Amino acid sequence: MGNTVWLIIMIPVSLLFTGLGIYAWKRKKPMWFWSGSTVEEEEISDVKAYNRVNGILWLVFSALLWISTVLGYLYGEIGGICLLVSCLIAIPLLPLVYGKILKKYKKK
Repeated sequence: MGNTVWLIIMIPVSLLFTGLGIYAWKRKKPMWFWSGSTVEEEEISDVKAYNRVNGILWLVFSALLWISTVLGYLYGEIGGICLLVSCLIAIPLLPLVYGKILKKYKKK
């Protein structure tokens, strides 16, 4: 029963972040990071490259979620520990990495 609940929760969440990564990668206009904020095309020097790197950022995070999903299904608590460690590292790291991405591609 626990494995089923784990999968019911983790698969949609992992798919959501995978979808976000693919969406960011393929988007024609600049992808934003923060909810409610936007990045204008005029602000970015290479929108395609900026979006590709943004997509990679989210795909790497989703890969951590997928790894946790599989580990949780196969080994129970190890998946939860992996998820906890991944989130503790990723939550502060994602905005920092995005800041570097924005700084690199922002027109000077």
